Amino acid sequence: MKKNIPNFITSLNLFTGCVAIALAFAGYQFIWIAGILIFVAAIFDFLDGLAARALHAYSEIGKQLDSLADMVSFGIAPSVIAFQLLNTSIGKQDIFNPLSALNVIIERTGAVNFYATYSIFDFVITFSAFIIAVFSALRLAKFNIDTRQTTSFIGLPTPANAILFASLPLILHFEHSTLCNSIILNTWILLFVVALQSALLVSEIPLFSLKMKSLKWQENKTRYIFLILSFILLGLLHFMAIPLIILLYIVSSIISNLVCKKGKTT
Repeated sequence: MKKNIPNFITSLNLFTGCVAIALAFAGYQFIWIAGILIFVAAIFDFLDGLAARALHAYSEIGKQLDSLADMVSFGIAPSVIAFQLLNTSIGKQDIFNPLSALNVIIERTGAVNFYATYSIFDFVITFSAFIIAVFSALRLAKFNIDTRQTTSFIGLPTPANAILFASLPLILHFEHSTLCNSIILNTWILLFVVALQSALLVSEIPLFSLKMKSLKWQENKTRYIFLILSFILLGLLHFMAIPLIILLYIVSSIISNLVCKKGKTT
């Protein structure tokens, strides 16, 4: 029985990711809820690994199920959020909302005009969001066969990438900052973030894991400093802190690795 507990938690991650995708596709007004669900999925993703270690309930099916769940919750779901944000940034908000499309069909008026405003350029811009899903799949496939990633990561983990995109609609919904809105809904900035994050997913940059073998300061100095600064940023900036925390995670990992390499050579 206990060996199935981690798989059950992983299934909750998968289910939450599916609901997040459905809500994100339902319309721009729902993507902040999809963002929250990605955070919930990330909690389940953390708990399934914790349960597997605590119960010594490792299995090959659990490993495969975890990757499949992560692909949905941290690959496809953030892609749909980015897709809706890009649609909104070019003034085509909810053009792919199934409910809006259904209303057009029922009314049988304006159907041609509804889609005529969506050019090939718009199509390329908005559907580029799904590059995130492609590179997330590559990232997960690499992780499954890379023996170097047992205690740390090579490249940005998919949950960290998903959390960044999940935070964007939450910032728009809760923070009401004109500056943040203008940045997040800027088409070219969004495309740059999509391209940058996709590249980071499959990069060879070593990044530390938050898993600790002990609570000793010396062994976990980078982790403790990162967590302290993250909590300070969250307290000061709330949801606006999340993109900064992801940036801090990447920068602190790079600095930590440079210090380690310097220490080995001296």
